[in-house]
Amino acid sequence: MLVDLGDAVADEMCLPFESISLEMIYRGLYHFQVAHHKGLAADPVKYFAAPENRDLGIVKAQRKPKVKLIIAPLPETVGTGEPLFFEPPPKVPLTTGF
Repeated sequence: MLVDLGDAVADEMCLPFESISLEMIYRGLYHFQVAHHKGLAADPVKYFAAPENRDLGIVKAQRKPKVKLIIAPLPETVGTGEPLFFEPPPKVPLTTGF
């Protein structure tokens, strides 16, 4: 029943179902019940989709996309094939005698 209510709210708000928080709809049912008891609301779908009830948090917040952090010392030379500034010196063979 909760999923159907969330789907109807998403359709009413012209949003994808994934952007509706079912947990917040569940929590908001108490607020709808109080408004219904006072005679201020009759339809839960219209109640949750109303602009004055946006503070209930029915619509999930948009997250920022993940940005890959480049930690190279000179990021502009990473893909060019040029040697980086901090490359180790070439290996010198160990000698056993002086």
